[in-house]
Amino acid sequence: MHAEPGRAGLMRRLFDWLHARTGYRSGVSHLLDEPLPPGTGWWFTLGSALLFLIVVQLVTGAVLTLYYAPTPDHAWESVRFIAREARLGWLVRGLHYFGASAIVIVAALHLLRVVAFGSYKPPRELTWLTGVALLLLLLAFALTGYLLPWDQRAYWATVVTLNIAALTPGVGSLLASLARGGAEVGALTLTRWYSAHVILLPTLLVTLIVFHLYLMRRHGISGPVRERTGERRPFFPYQAARDAIVALVLAAVLVSLALWGMPELEPPADPADATYVPRPEWYFLGLFQLLKFFPGRWEVVGAVVIPGIALAALVLLPWLDRSGGREPRGRRGILAAATLGLLMVGALTVAGARDSGRGRAVVGPDGEPVWTPRQIAGSVWVARAGCDRCHAEAGMADPPGSRPLVRPTAWLASHVVDPEVIAPGLRPPPRANAREVEAMVAYVIRLSRGDAPPPFSDAVRDAAQIFARHCVGCHRLDGDGGGQEDEDGPDLSRIGARHGLATLRRWIADPESVDPDATMPSFDSKLTPSELDTIASYLAARK
Repeated sequence: MHAEPGRAGLMRRLFDWLHARTGYRSGVSHLLDEPLPPGTGWWFTLGSALLFLIVVQLVTGAVLTLYYAPTPDHAWESVRFIAREARLGWLVRGLHYFGASAIVIVAALHLLRVVAFGSYKPPRELTWLTGVALLLLLLAFALTGYLLPWDQRAYWATVVTLNIAALTPGVGSLLASLARGGAEVGALTLTRWYSAHVILLPTLLVTLIVFHLYLMRRHGISGPVRERTGERRPFFPYQAARDAIVALVLAAVLVSLALWGMPELEPPADPADATYVPRPEWYFLGLFQLLKFFPGRWEVVGAVVIPGIALAALVLLPWLDRSGGREPRGRRGILAAATLGLLMVGALTVAGARDSGRGRAVVGPDGEPVWTPRQIAGSVWVARAGCDRCHAEAGMADPPGSRPLVRPTAWLASHVVDPEVIAPGLRPPPRANAREVEAMVAYVIRLSRGDAPPPFSDAVRDAAQIFARHCVGCHRLDGDGGGQEDEDGPDLSRIGARHGLATLRRWIADPESVDPDATMPSFDSKLTPSELDTIASYLAARK
C-alpha cells in the first residue's frame, strides 16, 4: 500500500538531484515549450520526419557494421550473411535500404516546403544554407553506401561516379584519385568509402543538424505564409503529437517495405566484366539521363556545369529573391523557376527509369525476369559440353546454381574454355567460340541467382542458339545484347509488331533487298534455309 509513494518519492529525489547538477529541466522546457505561430500544422512535420529517418539510418547502420567486413574478399559475403542468415538481419538491412530512399523523398519535400513558404527569407538565410549542406551530405551518404555491398551494380556504378568526378575542371583528377585510393577501384576505394560512410559523414551530419536546429530555435519557425491571428501554442503537446503520428506512419511504411523484400544482391564485383551496364538508384536517375544529352567532350556540361548552376541557384536563393515578403504573389518568378526545375528533374528521372539500358532484365507477366536467348542457348551448350560429369550432386564439383556465384566472370569464362586449368587431364576442353562461352557464362550466372530454367520448346532453343551465335553482338532482345551504342542495331524485343515473317526472313537473308542503306551483313550464306525460317519465325512472334 505504501510502496508506490515511496518509489515516487525516490524517483522525484533522483530527478531533483540530476536537475541540481545538470539543469536538464530547463533544457527540456526549452525544447518542448517553444511557442509556435498560429496555423502551424502538418506541413511543418517534415523537418521532424527527416530527423526521425536520419536516426533510423544511424541506428540501423550501426547494427549493420557489427556484421559487415569492409574488404573486397569478404564484403559481398558479409552482406549476403546479413540478408539471409543473421537474426533479423533482413529487417535491419531492409530498413536501412528503404530508409535511404525515404530520406531523399522527405528531404526534397522539406526543401520544397521551405521554398513554397519563403522560409529562407531574412533572418533565416544561414538556416537555409545549413539545410542545403545537409541535403548534399545525405546524397553523399547515398553515394558512399552504394559501394559497400561490393556486387556488380555497386562496383560499376562507383566506377561511373569516379569518372564523373574526374570531369570537374581543375581538380577532377585529384578528386577521383582521392576517392579511388589507387589506379583502379579496389580495396583502398572500399576502405575509404566505408570510412567516409560510417565516420566522416556521420560526424559532419550530426554537427550540422545541431547547428541547424540551433538556428531554427533562435529565429523560430516561420509559420504559414499568411500571418494568422490567434494564440501561440507550445510545441508540446500539439505539434509534437503531429510529429509522432508522422514518425509512426513512416516506421510502418519502412517495416512493410522490409517485409515485402528488397532487391537481391547481384553477383560479386568483377572488375574484368566490362560488359556490365551500371544503373544508379532512382534518385540519381535524373543525372544519369542528363549525361546522355551531352556525349563526348560535352559530357562535362551534363556532369558538372548544369548541376553546378542548379546548386548555385539553391545556395544563392535568399539573395536572388528580392521580394519584400513571403507572399506567393510577390515571388511568382521564384516559384515559377522552382516549379520548372522540379518538372525537369521529374521528367529526367522518369525518362531514366523508362530507359531499360543494355543488360537490364525484362520482367515477364509473372513478375520474374524472362530468360534471354543467350541464357537459353547457354543451357543447351552447357548440357552439350558435358559439364554435369563433374558438376553434379555426387560429383567432384558443385552443380551450377547450387550456391551464389563468387568467382569473377573472367575466371568462369577461362574455365569454360579450358577446364584443365584446374583439373589437368580430366577431359579435353569443349570446342566453344567466344559467343558460346559468353552464353554458357550467362546461363551459369542466371542459375547462381536461384532461377531454374522453365521448359523450352525445341524451336525456342534452336532460335536462341542462332541469336546467341550471330545476332547478340549488335541487337538487343529482352534487355540483353547489343554492342557499342553507335554500332547497335535496332532492339528486336517487339520486332514482330512492326514486320511480318516474310519481311524478317528476307531482311536476315539479304538486308539490302529491304533497305538499300542497311549496314547489316547478309546471312544467306551463313545460315541454312531451315535456320533462316527458325530465327525469322521466332522474331515474328515477338510482339
